[in-house]
This record gives sequence, C-alpha cells and structure tokens, in this order.
Amino acid sequence: MFGKLFDRGGERPAADPHALPVPRRQKNGMYPLRALGDTRVLAVVEAAQAGDWEGVKRALHPFDLGRDHDVLGELADCDGLQDWIGRAVEDDKEHRATALLISGARHVIWGWEARSAARAVHVTQEQWKVFHERLHTAEEQLLQAAELRPEWVTPWCRLLTSGRGMSLGPAINETRLDAALRRDPLDLETHVEWVSQLQPRWGGEEGQALAFARDALARTPQGHRLGCVIAMAHIEEWVESEGEGCLDTPEIRAELRDAADHSILHPDHVRRTGWQNDFNMFAMALSLAGERHTVRRVFKMLDGAYTTWPWTYFADPEEQFARRHRRA
Repeated sequence: MFGKLFDRGGERPAADPHALPVPRRQKNGMYPLRALGDTRVLAVVEAAQAGDWEGVKRALHPFDLGRDHDVLGELADCDGLQDWIGRAVEDDKEHRATALLISGARHVIWGWEARSAARAVHVTQEQWKVFHERLHTAEEQLLQAAELRPEWVTPWCRLLTSGRGMSLGPAINETRLDAALRRDPLDLETHVEWVSQLQPRWGGEEGQALAFARDALARTPQGHRLGCVIAMAHIEEWVESEGEGCLDTPEIRAELRDAADHSILHPDHVRRTGWQNDFNMFAMALSLAGERHTVRRVFKMLDGAYTTWPWTYFADPEEQFARRHRRA
C-alpha cells in the first residue's frame, strides 16, 4: 500500500492515498510531522483528544495496536487522555485489553513528563513521587493487557521503559526483553529500548549497546527497518559522550552508510505509516557523524518532514533539524 523506496533514476514511491497534505512549510523549509502524516492516524488522535472512546475504536480499525508502536505512541502523547481512558478500562469489557494498553502507555509518558528531562540530581522529591505513582499504574495496566492479549508485543516494549524508570533491575528487564522478542524478533522499538537500557547512565557498560545493535543488524533481512538500531546506538553513544564530534570518524560514517543502505535505502524497503520517524533517526546520526552523501539522500526523501524523536536530545531540536537539513 505504501510502495517501495527506490533510488533508481529518481523513481519515486507510489502515492499514499492516506497521506495528510503537507502543511505550509516554515521559513527554514521544514514542517513538524502531524499524526504520522496519515489521515487515519489523525482521526484516532482527534477522537482521543475529544474523549470519544467509541470514535477511537472506530478509527483504530485499520491498525494492530498490539504491534504498531507508532500509532500507540500518538495516542500515548495525547494530553488529557489520562482523564477519561480509565472509564473505558472499567466499562468496556470487550475492548478492555486495548483500553489497558492505551492507558498504560499514556501513564508511562505522563510519568516521564512529571519527572522531566532533568538529570536525576535535579529532580525534586515531589517529582519522583508522582513519577513512580504513574509508572506503577502503567506497570499494572500493561501487565494486564499482556495477559489478556498474549500475542501483543507493544505492552512488553512499554514495560521496558517503565522498568527502566522504576529501576527494577536487569533480571526483570531481561525477562521483558525476551518476552517482546519472542513475539517479534525483529521489532525495532524493542531493540531501541534495549539500546537505551544498555547505556552507562542506566547501568550498562561501555560498548554493550553497539554490540547488541550490530548483532541485531547481522540478523536483519535487507530492506528491514531494524537497521535503524545502528543509528540509535550511535546517537546514544553521542548522548553519553556529551561531545559533538565523537561520531565524526571514517569508521562510524561507513557503518552508518552501510546500515542505511541495508535498511531504509534498500530497494526492498517498504514505507510504512510513520516511515519519517526512521528516516529522522538516520538523518540525525549521519549528520552527527559528519557524513555528506547518504545524509543528503535521507534529508531529500524527508523533504522537510521533522519528527520530534530523536531530535529532542538537543536543547533546540527543530533548529538543529533545520540547520542540518540546510547543510545537506
């Protein structure tokens, strides 16, 4: 439905009938991607913002929320969702698993909003209290959703995030990782969560995350989006180093080029709903590495479409995207 990405003689993917019209661009040529750039996802988001549970269920019909992390993420980011989704959990027995999943995912995001992005030493006691209360609710609801729908991978991936925040320890988090990968061994979001978990700031050791990402890439079929795990592993290395030029080496540039060619730039790659998220990962990683050729192709295909993640690692994410897009 979404066509394939080709780079042969300028051939372009087939038009997506569900694509949102590109909004008027900002002066710097970029625009924030809304609702994954998809009219159907926008319908889901608008129903959630209106507190319309019946509308959410109708709009979700084309999607498999147990596997579609991006659509679930759009719901989890809806401010105010926590004010009414609990009623759906209690009242809608037929769709209780879906309501639990959405509510649990929202409470993870809501918890991190309370904690803020500040370093742990700058988080107040009250912030920690609210953070843990919300994550505790998330844990309960996500585990219930996983029990009701044992084939779903999304609850286990979100439980990796909450488990990291709750400092539940390696044994529990590794069990959750195994549970997610049993359901989908090539699930990108699960791999990205684990790349974060393996960072020294979360108790990992230097080099662990890259080794994990490289092993994953070695098992990844050509054209599969899991190649993005290499981009995120290098971005996380940059976050840990707090040094702008740490990725600027010939070896890293070559590894990122190879991973992009293996995944998002391969002729067998199929554009999915929210494909711009994957391209933004590579755009940021390649630009941080000072790569000049593949990054140009990636930015050209994005055509100004900016996604918040992973640029929020910068203090000025939109400005960074725009500046690096211009340089490409």
